[in-house]
Amino acid sequence: MADVIHAVDPEVAGLSVDEIARRYTARFLEREPDWDAFADAREEGYRRAQHRFIGAGASGKHDDANVIPPRGFTLSVMYVEPGQGNAAHTHEVEEVFFVLKGQLTAFFEDEEGHRADVRLGPWDCVSCPPGVVHGYANQSLEPVYFQVMLGRARPELMGYADPGLLEGRDAHLRGSTP
Repeated sequence: MADVIHAVDPEVAGLSVDEIARRYTARFLEREPDWDAFADAREEGYRRAQHRFIGAGASGKHDDANVIPPRGFTLSVMYVEPGQGNAAHTHEVEEVFFVLKGQLTAFFEDEEGHRADVRLGPWDCVSCPPGVVHGYANQSLEPVYFQVMLGRARPELMGYADPGLLEGRDAHLRGSTP
């Protein structure tokens, strides 16, 4: 065998390649859409489903048996119907939206409420820097699917710009009903 350039990660060092392939593969058809992945997802206008692939992302839900173990980032696919989106929020890390199907309007807001919209179509991407208020909405007539990546294996819950949502940002983790 050729010289190995990088050391094998200790988490997988004792596993066979078959075990590695099983542990680090996630199929869309095996993902359960989570319609209660975020506290704001209970509110009209913010309803959406998260399909977790790598880690929990900002949902805070750690269904570790059904996702690829996170290392340096998380990855989910979001499904958003027309007229829905998410509330203005921040993260302590970078968040990336990459559109797979449909149209998505991402936005950035400053402290004075000035908003800059960015219209995205398939294969378009936007990166939201840490601490900058941002979000998205499906303002089209068709559903949208897009990838969401966060730059940490276990990021904090999102920080909502709305004080009421911020206060209840962990309600979806407590198992309370909408």
